Amino acid sequence: MEINQLLQSYPRRREKLPEEYQRIYTKHYKENRDGKTTISNLSKRMEYWMHKKVAKSSSPKSKTLELGGGTLNQLDFERTDIYDVVEPYKELFYRSPNLSYIRKIYSDITEIKNEKYDRIISIACLEHVEDLPEMIRLSVNLLKSGGKMCVSIPNEGRFLWKFAYTITTGREFHKRYGLDYEKIMRYEHLNTADEVEMILKYYFRNVKESLFGISKRFAFYRYYECDTPRKEQKNNEQDYDE
Repeated sequence: MEINQLLQSYPRRREKLPEEYQRIYTKHYKENRDGKTTISNLSKRMEYWMHKKVAKSSSPKSKTLELGGGTLNQLDFERTDIYDVVEPYKELFYRSPNLSYIRKIYSDITEIKNEKYDRIISIACLEHVEDLPEMIRLSVNLLKSGGKMCVSIPNEGRFLWKFAYTITTGREFHKRYGLDYEKIMRYEHLNTADEVEMILKYYFRNVKESLFGISKRFAFYRYYECDTPRKEQKNNEQDYDE
């Protein structure tokens, strides 16, 4: 897909979940994030790779914004003097032991005014975003000169990722609820890893990639460290230029 064609596919909208999924959705999501079941605990430990890759970019003095803070578990891996979070679902973090380390919590990135950050980070979030190009554009505008955007994502859209969740979380979910887990995944994951990469490269001139795996096809997770924004893209004034 060409970048301009991809950009025109946004914003994306979720279809409403069937009632039987709605009844268990919040409970399942929270348990999955907290690693409360055997399989989700294994997944959580594998996800440490994503958290650790992002944490390597931190320093105590970094003014940090995390997109999609979830249960605030990134703070198990790093501490910075100023740490703000964008997270719309209070149910995920309101009992977190890391809540005291947060300066501000926003429900949406558009609420942030008169702030500039050394780092904007995201762990297993961007695959969920309905208007991903707009979120990245706003993030670029919130970065200080010389700042970085550091992103870890599941390898959504590639073989190994789907195979792994199908035989683990998918089986556990079906056993517990008698429902098809793929329905949840398609509801949750609106963006593939390849699409995330394309959009990051649209907004940043320098994008470094690391894989938890041997290739993009055979990987579980990806990590991107981005700097040097394309100034001409901040307001979507020009077409993509490789």
